[in-house]
Parts: sequence; C-alpha cells; structure tokens
Amino acid sequence: MGSKNLIVGQSGGPTAVINCSLYGVVSEAFRHGDKIDHVYGMVNGIEGFLAGTVLDFAEALPGESLKGLTTTPGAYLGSCRYKLPESLEDPVYPELFKKFEEMNIGYVFYIGGNDSMDTVSKLSRYAAQIGSDIRVMGEPKTVDNDLVMTDHTPGFGSAAKYVASTVREIVIDANVYEKKSVTIVEIMGRHAGWLTAASVLARKFVGDNPLLIYLPEVAFDVDKFLAKVEECLEKNPNVIVCVSEGINDGKGTFICELDNNVGVDSFGHKMLAGCGKYLENLVKNKLGVKARSVELNVCQRCSSSMMSGTDQKEAIGAGEFGVRAALKGETGKMISYVRKSDLPYAIAYGLEDVNQICNEEKTVPLSWITDDGSNVSEEFIRYALPLVQGSVEVPVGTDGLPAFVSRK
Repeated sequence: MGSKNLIVGQSGGPTAVINCSLYGVVSEAFRHGDKIDHVYGMVNGIEGFLAGTVLDFAEALPGESLKGLTTTPGAYLGSCRYKLPESLEDPVYPELFKKFEEMNIGYVFYIGGNDSMDTVSKLSRYAAQIGSDIRVMGEPKTVDNDLVMTDHTPGFGSAAKYVASTVREIVIDANVYEKKSVTIVEIMGRHAGWLTAASVLARKFVGDNPLLIYLPEVAFDVDKFLAKVEECLEKNPNVIVCVSEGINDGKGTFICELDNNVGVDSFGHKMLAGCGKYLENLVKNKLGVKARSVELNVCQRCSSSMMSGTDQKEAIGAGEFGVRAALKGETGKMISYVRKSDLPYAIAYGLEDVNQICNEEKTVPLSWITDDGSNVSEEFIRYALPLVQGSVEVPVGTDGLPAFVSRK
C-alpha cells in the first residue's frame, strides 16, 4: 500500500477518555507522515461521514492544541447511534467505500463499544469481500466494561473512580444525621454490573457503607431486599444501597419497569431509569423510614475532574498501538488490554478478532458476587483498584473553569 489517508470516528455513549484514544490514533498517525498523508475525522460517526461531514485534524487542532483532547471528556468528533445493515449487499456499503476511495482512505478507525465493533466487523468483512486493501480497526471504549476478550475497557477506570468517589461523598453526607435513613444510589449498567460493583471501593473499612450492592447478574428479589435493609438499619442508622439500573427479577422484567413505561432506543435496547426511585418509595412505604434516591446518570461518563491517570495513559496507548498495527497490515481487529499482573499492576496491548467481540457481552463473574447477591468480593477489589489510580490535572481557563477543546 502506498501513502494513504486515515479517518477516525467515534460512536455510542462517550466516556471521560474516549478523546484520549482519539488523541492516540491521531498523534501516532502524524508520526508516520511517510505513510499517512492526512488524518481525517468523521463528525458524528459513520452517519456523519455518509452525510459528508468530515474534518482535517491538521486544521482543526493544529500543533499543541491537539493535546487538549487528553483532558476533554465527551466525544470531540460527535457521536451517533447508527447501525449498519446486516446484509453486506445493502447499497450503503458500496456508497461508503466509494467515499473512502475518493478521499484516498487506507485506514479506518472506529472508537466505541459493542455496537461500534459491529460496524468495524461489517466494514472489514465488506472490504475483504470486494478485495479492498483498506484496513479497518476498532478502538474499544465503554464505561460499562462489558466488551469481551479484553481485561477492561478505556473509560471504565475513570467512571469507576467517579462512582467510588461520589458514593464516598454521599456516605459522608448521610452520616451527618442520627435519624434512620436509606439512600439508594442508581448507577449505570444494563446487563453488566461492573460500574455498580466499583462502589465497593468507597468503603474505608470493613462494615462501612455502601452496605448493600446489587448487580443485574443476579436476580433481584424485592422482599429479600427489604429484609436486608431492615437488618442493616439495626446496625447502622444510615444505610447506603448501590444498585445497577438494570437490576431485574431474573425472568426478563427490569425493576424499573414495575413503576414506569420503558421505551426503547434505535437499537431496540430498553431505556432504563427509575429503579432507584421505585426502591426509594418502596422503602418509605414498607419500612416507614426516611429514604431518598440519587441517580448518578451521565456524570459517571463525563467527569474530567475524576479522570483516572491509569485510564488516560492506557487509552492513549491503545490508540497509538492500533495505528502501528494497521501500518503492519492488521485489519478487522480490536485493540485489547492483556493484564500481566495485579501487583505490581501491568498490562500489554493485544489484538483480537472483532468478529468474536461484536454483539457479545462480558458480565461480572458470579464468583465475584456474594451468594445472596447483595455484595461483591475481594477478587473484584483486586481487579478494579489499579484502574482508578492516578490523578489528571485538567487545564483551567481564565474564568477559573476547565478549559476543554471543542469543534468550531
């Protein structure tokens, strides 16, 4: 392959470090000017690319301004929820590859989670089908940490740090009063409870709050929940309970559906919210104690102030590694994290067949969840603690607030 251009897009929900992966890809591509002429960005993912919205990074973020991506949350390029057709015979595929050819694209990078890896899979398979030498690579991301064939995902460490730090603050706040109270903290996680499990890191000592942690991997029983809360209230007047938004009865019904009409998104996924409020009202009505609920919501994925130094470093490294791999001829692969050891913590980057990753889901091992489903084990703590280490200094503007980069 002669000198070609590289294009990169972002898709799905953003994270605190998705732009770090973007920085890794773009900065590494610039280092290979003998093989890569231009580095382009899809504005609003594959959907924006089809609409012709593309930027040139040399013009959009020249010089040192590019580094601003490493401390900017959200998705600099903008995101989308566009799903490519299942059939590779659909006319959208020749349309896409005609555009790639017109722009002299030799390398396509897509940063995202499960559905984004599905896009990488389809593009790489279509390229092989038509004999195209375009190399398509997937850069992982997701605060949910549910991608298979990787130890963890960029974005999870920072979101886990936010969850643990915020829950610790909530615990301190709740302990102000002696009157019995229950606080329900609702945390992201549809089918995988990794983020909710991270709330265990908020504990400062054995027996500290949060006293109860519920993940969607184990069926949730309302009556057993109330009994556990009552038991905890006998020992501690202030009880903090952390629950995944996707807790369910084990038979297909989400707890939030017991109190709400749940819609679906463009991928057919139920839009979950409200299990915290439902449990709050349940505790008030059944136990007669003060209760409140807190939904952490998007703050879990957009807090630069809680960015993990480890997460930032690894996300940049994954982007860089992916470009070097593509230049060596790799395609249809997702960059993975391979854990070498827990103490001292160390990882290496690897490559996995994206066709074995897309549309699969990694859940918290049942062996890391207690038998009654209300807590997580020491194994999870050993796994997660290294990922939240290190602080990141976010540049501050003249107004005293974070200075982020954004598209003009």
